Amino acid sequence: MHKLSLFELLKFIDESISIIQKRFAYILSADDFIADDDGLEKLDSIILRIQTIGEALKNIDKHQNGFLESVAPQSYWSDIIRLRDLISHHYIDIDAETIYMICDEKLDALKENIKDLLKHLKEKDTL
Repeated sequence: MHKLSLFELLKFIDESISIIQKRFAYILSADDFIADDDGLEKLDSIILRIQTIGEALKNIDKHQNGFLESVAPQSYWSDIIRLRDLISHHYIDIDAETIYMICDEKLDALKENIKDLLKHLKEKDTL
């Protein structure tokens, strides 16, 4: 199996966040996720993207000891990784309100942290 580089994983996360933000753009409340099939499709696709972001971060954390902490504390990353585990093992317990809150309140900060990690990686490679 081909393993992605650190740069590729970070770019994947960045692109995934952009996709989530695009799909979330017309969701005005958690109820919009469950109002019709279109909303449910958006909810499911966003949850899958959040899960894959968590998986990518889990791999980075496992193989690049301390790298994530260069921009945010371990507890920040652990929360995202735990969400991935929750989605993977307890999908039925995930609700639209939680996903709405994550999209509305948390994604912008995550995107900035990922951009900072990419910048940090570039600086590290130029040294």
